[in-house]
Amino acid sequence: METILDIAKKVLRIEAEAVLALTEKLDGSFERAVDLIYGSKGRVIVTGMGKSGLVGKKIAATLASTGTPAFFLHPAEASHGDLGMVTAEDVIIVLSNSGETEELVRLIPVLERFDISLIALTGNPDSTLAKAADVSLDVSVREEACSLGVVPTSSTTAAMAMGDALAVALLTRRGFRKEDFAFFHPGGSLGKKLLVRVKDLMHSGDSLPLVTPDSSMTGAVMEISSKRLGMTVVIDANGRVIGIITDGDVRRGIEKWGKDFFDLHAGEVMTKDPKTIAEDELAAKALSIMEGKSITALVVPDGEGRARGVIHLHDILRQGIV
Repeated sequence: METILDIAKKVLRIEAEAVLALTEKLDGSFERAVDLIYGSKGRVIVTGMGKSGLVGKKIAATLASTGTPAFFLHPAEASHGDLGMVTAEDVIIVLSNSGETEELVRLIPVLERFDISLIALTGNPDSTLAKAADVSLDVSVREEACSLGVVPTSSTTAAMAMGDALAVALLTRRGFRKEDFAFFHPGGSLGKKLLVRVKDLMHSGDSLPLVTPDSSMTGAVMEISSKRLGMTVVIDANGRVIGIITDGDVRRGIEKWGKDFFDLHAGEVMTKDPKTIAEDELAAKALSIMEGKSITALVVPDGEGRARGVIHLHDILRQGIV
């Protein structure tokens, strides 16, 4: 008797084989589909009914997030006015395993009338939909993964994989970069990694801890404490960065000099040539430097070496940049 794990493994194997089999079906039709979309001056409208519609929504979302303007159009609503969203410059991708879905077939005469390019993703190359399409991509599967053989499983997985293949081929052809992807995902972790810069998070102005090399250590400790960054920048008379003093330096100084520590000046305790980063660098790069050096803050100088700010590890982590 099959166990639950046996059933799960069988489903995954059947679906994986269905996707792999698509590679043997790829031909010039796929290239023509990419050409149609790439050359379009309009958008890509994706439509499908039932489970195919759910897959279509995912394909539209993937296209839109990778540089190809796209949206999902429900086929039933299309017949009741939403076809007004479609223009002659658009390309429509229609998903139907049978290729005979009534709500979709009903749209074909309208699309032909307005000469709208039609790409079909269907499991039936001889269907009404496939024959009407400008380009038909074969996403047929040998079997569904369910024990009944009828529940859309392998077929929807294959259609989604073909949609991903189209999206990736298009983003590659467009020269789409990580930075472009981040632009469409400003709220996601990748967007933050690629969009948030040091200047967006650094402490500057009155919140920037500063002392001179002649400052007493009592004054330096008070500056560290009041600005709450666990450190202070040491600057010369021209405002250029010459060192830093951290909480760690204070603890080690007290261990070394005892009460005489507070009779010293900042210049005698500071760490010279501290690690720095430019304000236009990505915050993710600042995080990488901090992790590599096991430190919690970086000084941000301007082009002349003058102190502009400090970026702290906690500020980066609070933004979800990891």
